Amino acid sequence: MTRNMATLVLAAISMLTLGSVAYAEQPGGTADEAKAMLTKAIAAVKADKAKALEMFNKGQNGFLDRDLYVFCNNLGDGMIVALGNPNAQQLIGKDVRTLKDPTGKAFGQDLFAGEHLAEGQLTEVDYMFPRPGSDKTPVPKVSLVTKAGDLGCGVGYYK
Repeated sequence: MTRNMATLVLAAISMLTLGSVAYAEQPGGTADEAKAMLTKAIAAVKADKAKALEMFNKGQNGFLDRDLYVFCNNLGDGMIVALGNPNAQQLIGKDVRTLKDPTGKAFGQDLFAGEHLAEGQLTEVDYMFPRPGSDKTPVPKVSLVTKAGDLGCGVGYYK
């Protein structure tokens, strides 16, 4: 085998190996990444609520990462005011408490209840919901929610 041929074979093996590693890293965000994004979102809301909500809705400044995104609703009336999932923008303006997954679970009520606990206390809510960029097929999801001033905000990760 010539030196050039050996180099090409090694390069091909490297690409295949690195390609599978990169592919393995492509799936969605983790629980820790969701928690970190939520912490960042709370800080953004406290710094400038209007600007934060705009960034969340547009998925800007790191508030849309693969399938991780921020969602927020008013604590008073439950109206959804931010939702970074491009598949679910139609839910903005709806009462979070009315949300049910395809199995009939009223997960919106669980989100709302968790958001009313002490600020900084995280609540986990399990339900089915479509991933951003998917064909809108619901998959298992866990959302971490908390109070952020007069908002309830969360970030979920898909199982």
